[in-house]
Amino acid sequence: MTLRRRALLRTFGLTAIGTQLLPIAQTNLSPKTAIEPRRLQAGDTVALINPAAFNYEKEVQPFFKVLDNLGLKVKLGEHFYDRYGYLAGKDADRAADVNAAFADDSVRAIFTGMGGWGCARILPLLDYNIIRNNPKIMMGFSDITALLLAIYAKTNIVTFHGPLGASSWSPFTVDYVKKVLFEGGSVTLQNSKSLQVETIWRGTARGKLIGGNLSVIAAMVGSAYLPTWENSILFVEEVGEEVYRIDRMLTQLKLAGILDKISGFIFGQCTKCEAEKPQESLSLPQVLSDQIRPLKIPAWYGSMVGHIREQFTLPIGKQVEIDSNSGTIRLL
Repeated sequence: MTLRRRALLRTFGLTAIGTQLLPIAQTNLSPKTAIEPRRLQAGDTVALINPAAFNYEKEVQPFFKVLDNLGLKVKLGEHFYDRYGYLAGKDADRAADVNAAFADDSVRAIFTGMGGWGCARILPLLDYNIIRNNPKIMMGFSDITALLLAIYAKTNIVTFHGPLGASSWSPFTVDYVKKVLFEGGSVTLQNSKSLQVETIWRGTARGKLIGGNLSVIAAMVGSAYLPTWENSILFVEEVGEEVYRIDRMLTQLKLAGILDKISGFIFGQCTKCEAEKPQESLSLPQVLSDQIRPLKIPAWYGSMVGHIREQFTLPIGKQVEIDSNSGTIRLL
């Protein structure tokens, strides 16, 4: 399950170590227009791979019924059930499943079974030429953030921050998957009435949507696998991190110059982020106020993004319009 990532990082002291692997020749591409993969339709075949942590078979079995209900056929990656410690197989094998899924003409989309940790390790092993020449939907979240951002940065293909195979796939979640991956067009993403947003700075803004798991993004700073941030709308989410760690990671983005380049900011859900000693801690709203309000850009907290039962599907690299007063994201 995705919560395993925090425990693994705490236990082994791991960070994104992709730079320790063999370098690649490809450099970031900067076409003017993002490449949008073809929409899904009933009868399509999707690949299901595990590029990060392993999962038990019982954890992903319910997902096969979800795919069937969506009218999709599934093709498992060759190494989907492999295990190498806390990883779903050796780095070369997990990377091979990504490359194979993009090269397979019968596959229309690539879904991921589990988050956890491991995607950063395989970034130098991916064939970005094959990926760029075979634009396909790639979806996941949590540690999959590294894969989504790297593919967008290297190929300009829009990727999708959305549910994993091991996610709950609630009706709300399924509905947004259908709206974004099947129907496309102009979609407005808005929280259900049960979950209110808190405005940090009022206003509207347009830009390319970029983001994902905050700790994964922070760990990738300084690498060649992040996209450019100018005129972007940054969204982040987190799980199992105390407030001071959120503060530290946002400070890292600030010191790296990222926060000064963005046009809008969305903080999704911070699940299980309570301080061990609340009386000695700032609150998350205080940290967001300290870090984000001085930017004077449209921003809010509480979007349905993250390690939660009901979540949006967000296209990374697509132009959007946000309204921090209502907490809405409109796909343009």
